Amino acid sequence: MKEYNETIFESIKHIDEYGNEYWLARELQTALDYKKWQKFINVIENAKIACEQSNFIIEDHITQVGKMVDIGSKTSRNIIDYKLSRYACYLIVQNSDPRKEVVALGQTYFAIQTRKQELIYSMLTEDEKRFYQRSLTKKAIIL
Repeated sequence: MKEYNETIFESIKHIDEYGNEYWLARELQTALDYKKWQKFINVIENAKIACEQSNFIIEDHITQVGKMVDIGSKTSRNIIDYKLSRYACYLIVQNSDPRKEVVALGQTYFAIQTRKQELIYSMLTEDEKRFYQRSLTKKAIIL
């Protein structure tokens, strides 16, 4: 039996040029022990619905990106992947197979990390919040 801990999610976290965290769907798929991309796509689609129903803009949290992969014989092809915000990852693990131990760990990890960010934001003064929102707007990120 595999041993899981939160480092599995930290190890696949990326930071963009603006200092924002993101995860790639294909790496998250592997971390959540989904063998087939098509099954994981269904989870992503459910997360998109949850995002939209919560009045968030899907593209702010789930952005399609291309990725070149080697397929052998010095050949590569472009495949679909998604750049995911922490909130998108939270929605994905909430819509994943709850029988998987790693999914339960992911649900806890992303819930706690999301809550930490909310608490940090809530402790800012109004001026700090405005400055923070302006800096996000300059980066084309809206909370």
